[in-house]
Amino acid sequence: MEHYVAKTSGLNRTGTLSRITVAAITAALVGTTTAAVAADAPPSFTPGAEQASNATAFAAAAAVPTPRNYLYGVNSAGTIWGYKPVGGGTLQRLADNSGTGWTSHKHFTQVDLDGNGGSNGFYAVRSGRLHYTDVGAPRDLGGGWQVYNEIISAGNTGGATSDDLIARDGSGVLWHYLGYGNGNLAPRYRVGSGWNAYTQIAGKGDLTRDGKADLVARDKSGALWLYKGTGNYKVPFTSRTRIGSGWNAYNALVSTGDLTFDGVADLVARDKSGALWLYKGTGKASAPYSGRVQIGTNGWNSFRELF
Repeated sequence: MEHYVAKTSGLNRTGTLSRITVAAITAALVGTTTAAVAADAPPSFTPGAEQASNATAFAAAAAVPTPRNYLYGVNSAGTIWGYKPVGGGTLQRLADNSGTGWTSHKHFTQVDLDGNGGSNGFYAVRSGRLHYTDVGAPRDLGGGWQVYNEIISAGNTGGATSDDLIARDGSGVLWHYLGYGNGNLAPRYRVGSGWNAYTQIAGKGDLTRDGKADLVARDKSGALWLYKGTGNYKVPFTSRTRIGSGWNAYNALVSTGDLTFDGVADLVARDKSGALWLYKGTGKASAPYSGRVQIGTNGWNSFRELF
């Protein structure tokens, strides 16, 4: 993989890594046995305790706090499991699941509505209708969302307070929805075309220490590209710069913000065997990630979506 050399985490396999692996596999098994019950119940969600953002000296000039959120996974049974960041990229599974009944939803993405650096809830789509959920059952925000094949929030990409939403339609056009701060969204703005060149789009917060939320996108050849945020809701990103190649080794890329508590957003990648890898953010636009570190062994393929 260009620029990056695979490294192990240095953790004993009988310690944190194994516990995370067992937790992921257990989550899948428990979710499967309760599938029939979950299918009959309305979707529900119980979030983990909101994480306080850690804007360090690296992010002292940031316009918004660097997000620090749980990593969530939803399995085929519709059960959501939460993993709390505890520093250094280590994840700790919550004792109980965070929700059930999510078998028909997709495009899960967390959002911070009050600008304090911690997620308040998430968006997800079911049968072409967008739902917002903070605690309990989802709230229906309207239909027409079946036209999109990618929906994520990279954070506050519009320059206000609330996180915003990015959506790509079937023709490859990217659209920007500004958040109102209560889960509702403003009418969309057209960002640009050609985004169907990408097979994965991810981001949550500032990668380059300029106080703007950034985005990364992987193209069909496996190259990863950085789109720096501008804070301008009409033109939210600058032209792309190439990060590196070899990213087709992963079947999922996701960012929940700062997993290492240094004030810079990080990236999580799941490989085809189900292992989980952390790419620590550097704060440098020229090389935004350091070499990868394994934070979970096989078992993470049990989740159909990570968010």
